[in-house]
Amino acid sequence: MPWFDAKVTGTAGEGAFIRVFASRPNGLAVKPGASYTLSMQAHVAAGALPEGARAQFGFNERSADGFLRSTRAPSSLNAYGDRATFELVSDPALAFARPVIEISLPAGAAVDLTLRVGPARVFAGAEEPEARAFAGGAASDMPIEVGGQGFIPGFTEQMEGLAPGETRDIDVVFPGDYGSAELAGKHARFTVVAKALKSRKARAVDDELAKAVGMDDLAALKDAIRGSLQREYDSLSRLRVKRALLDKLADSASFAVPDGMVEAEFAQIWQRVEADLRAGRLDEDDRGKDEETLKTEYRGIAERRIRLGLMLSEIGRVNNVQVGAEEMARAVRQEASRYPGQEQQVMEFFRKNPQAAESLRAPLFEEKVVDFLLELAKVTDRQVAPEELSAA
Repeated sequence: MPWFDAKVTGTAGEGAFIRVFASRPNGLAVKPGASYTLSMQAHVAAGALPEGARAQFGFNERSADGFLRSTRAPSSLNAYGDRATFELVSDPALAFARPVIEISLPAGAAVDLTLRVGPARVFAGAEEPEARAFAGGAASDMPIEVGGQGFIPGFTEQMEGLAPGETRDIDVVFPGDYGSAELAGKHARFTVVAKALKSRKARAVDDELAKAVGMDDLAALKDAIRGSLQREYDSLSRLRVKRALLDKLADSASFAVPDGMVEAEFAQIWQRVEADLRAGRLDEDDRGKDEETLKTEYRGIAERRIRLGLMLSEIGRVNNVQVGAEEMARAVRQEASRYPGQEQQVMEFFRKNPQAAESLRAPLFEEKVVDFLLELAKVTDRQVAPEELSAA
């Protein structure tokens, strides 16, 4: 299992304890009387244990009908983890065991901490099976920021306290949605050798900093940053006013749209929704909804898109809104610039495939129709904080 955080607050009563299971409710299938080794990492990531607290880890052994026995060993509660071999009860009724971390608390103690649990792994016997190397699992002279992002969850936290010249084994579990299907959800052990320890230091904001990032001087750097921020804010403002305009258009018109167009649009939307469902990255607003509810809502979105598309197309036709040849050429060049070294091939592709070029024309046409409508509308400028603009 990968690591997770458990936030615990309150006041401990008589016989109070914190117990966190590192497995699914049905635990792990085991054999009665057999020995299993449990390797588990658990430490206090924020706050502190009250004085007198005692940590243990081990298994809760269960039959199909209920609890049989608990086996425990002392836990150090540090980021490097603990490891112990346990002999399970020989009762034939034993069906499964659940790895657990348990902290006994003194009565009356105030508790306010975050317990980070995992990764954890279990293997039969006392000797760990030999691990095999995997492609991409080795690197040399790689800078790693302790506590930073970009690595497997739980990796950099285990490097805390590592000094130059030291070697440490780091156990992690690749996330279930990891880019490589071969590694997703798998346990891995990395042997890390620390070569040097460096710390970040704030650099003076001056001309030298500007030159280090390719600017002539500090004034030029400030102008570039200011311009970049302004372009970002302009883009967000444009999106907001466009959304308000389209919402108004959608609310003001109600007419039947071709079922075939709606179904084709819905099929494209639903394909993306299904991919998000499989990857576990469904929008927060959609989580917890059943499939029928989601389909109904997204079919409504598809119908709204088709209706808006037809309206914008007709408004553009009636008012002679057109995308010029130079605008199309600029769009093709911009698209080609996304493929460095292949610009000519991309431009040639669009020249030979007019239908593909239409995929660039459609958004240009939509933006020009929106511009036309905004010229007719009464638009009032209003100052807002960047946070409000970004949240829109």
